[in-house]
Amino acid sequence: MKISARRALAVLLGLAVLGALATAWLSYDRDLQRARERVASGSQIAATRCGPIEFAAAGRGPAVLLVHGAGGGFDQALDIATELAAQGFRAISMSRFGYLRTPLPADPSSAAQADAYACLLDALGIERAAIVGVSAGAPSSMQFALRHAQRTSALVLLVPLAYAPRDGKPEPEMAAATRFMLETAVRSDLLYWTALQAAPSLVVKTVLATPPEVLAAASAQEQARARAVMHRLLPLSERRQGLLNDWAIGASLERYPLERITAPTLVVSLQDDLYGTFRSARYTAAHIPGARFVGYARGGHAWVGHHEEIFAQLVAFLGGGTTSSAASGR
Repeated sequence: MKISARRALAVLLGLAVLGALATAWLSYDRDLQRARERVASGSQIAATRCGPIEFAAAGRGPAVLLVHGAGGGFDQALDIATELAAQGFRAISMSRFGYLRTPLPADPSSAAQADAYACLLDALGIERAAIVGVSAGAPSSMQFALRHAQRTSALVLLVPLAYAPRDGKPEPEMAAATRFMLETAVRSDLLYWTALQAAPSLVVKTVLATPPEVLAAASAQEQARARAVMHRLLPLSERRQGLLNDWAIGASLERYPLERITAPTLVVSLQDDLYGTFRSARYTAAHIPGARFVGYARGGHAWVGHHEEIFAQLVAFLGGGTTSSAASGR
């Protein structure tokens, strides 16, 4: 029996599609396995009075506790921990509630997280530490400075998730693509991996909250740093509980008594951060006594193009020095 040319073409196309899908699945499976292997090593579990807490530590010197943002874990801050260690600090990068090997307790609030940081410091024999809260790590970092003031040598908030009054303005409506990425894709390893492969600019805009054109114009080094941040969200399946908890905290943010924070404070944000942290960061700095605010016009949530400068200011601030920059401050 003869097979028509049209039917033969359909068979060939079907086989090609199946082959492409098989190749993509193998690539996904390989990348996910590598991600799981990466987070399975390099950290320890501290048995604290607040429960088990995953952490990694590097260096010797004044202690700095690095509090990661949404989608993180101890691995999100390893690079900056290594850089801080090289500058003479003892840098502790930990996994917050619901991330990687730190379980989600019955009370996963920002206040409870702050108390867990004190428990971790106790387990490590550290009396005082500077605390660096990034993005969704900011609420618990501020709570630590409020609840454990005597143990807070300094407070640094980078692109912080923080409260700011709306002044009667309605909450801006979220774009459909952004809603899909933040509410659906980031809950699935496969969907997020597919987005990384098929639409990296969409991931840059919606997850990294950085204008794609800003990243495209950045140096090769900064582009590589941003890509590493996006890929390190995998495996999302091991961060899902923490992500959901962060969204719940973000949706019900209240104003903290910022005027009661006594630690020296540095707050940094960027005007084109698509998560909108600039306004709340400036408000936070304005109400913490003596806080310094540093703002940049461009760079997005990933502070693209400013990493070296921000890190230099961080080191100088933690060391008690001063730096000059083109950024605005107070």
